Amino acid sequence: MSQPAMSHPVLEVSGLSIAFGGLRAVDDVSFSAEKHRITTVIGPNGAGKSTLFNLISGALKPHSGRVRINGVDMTGARPARTKAAGLSRSFQITNLFFELTVAENLRLAAQVLEPASRALLPIRSSVRARVKTQEMLERFQLTHKRDELAGNLSHGDQRRLEIAVCLASEPTILLLDEPTQGMSHTDTAETATLVRALTQDVSVLLIEHDIGLVMELSDHVVVMHQGRKLAEGPPAVVRADPAVQAAYFGHA
Repeated sequence: MSQPAMSHPVLEVSGLSIAFGGLRAVDDVSFSAEKHRITTVIGPNGAGKSTLFNLISGALKPHSGRVRINGVDMTGARPARTKAAGLSRSFQITNLFFELTVAENLRLAAQVLEPASRALLPIRSSVRARVKTQEMLERFQLTHKRDELAGNLSHGDQRRLEIAVCLASEPTILLLDEPTQGMSHTDTAETATLVRALTQDVSVLLIEHDIGLVMELSDHVVVMHQGRKLAEGPPAVVRADPAVQAAYFGHA
């Protein structure tokens, strides 16, 4: 009788390190992100969180360590390869085509779903991309703004559109770098609800500064300090850790 296939975490980071000159920006960091869960990376400014995201997504090549996506070694792979492997990423600074409409931004992202054999056909033949665009417009409540230029949207709507663009390529893991940065309290609450709902389809790796939001939203928390992993675990356990309290919350 055959044995069932082993289930891998959607993301495995092992001993990941990179240095810039004498600064070890990420130093021997290891953790896993489980399927359909929200794993959040927190830490003070300069802790190495965004550099860690760059290493995972392929924007930077690590000096040592491994990155596995869905069980496949993707260490040092270029962003196009990590995207093909199922990873999609947002950035701290909104990364949209501001001169294109909401629908056009989504259509470009969804075009990757079309088979290569249809690459030279007219865009009206991209049935799957068109369906995915409409699905994202409805899911992210942007249908009424489909023909509005992305650059004219409010900050909150731009951040929501960016998440929708990331999801349009049907990834298995979504990296969100401070998705609520600069948002109002209302927009933050709406985005938190949206991110939680995303776990029906994808696993989420999150960088977030709002500790209240982190504790409410996360299934697993990884704490970084001066490039190293300081602690990890469920939100309540991490928050009660004396080392985390001293380094991050400023008290023992």
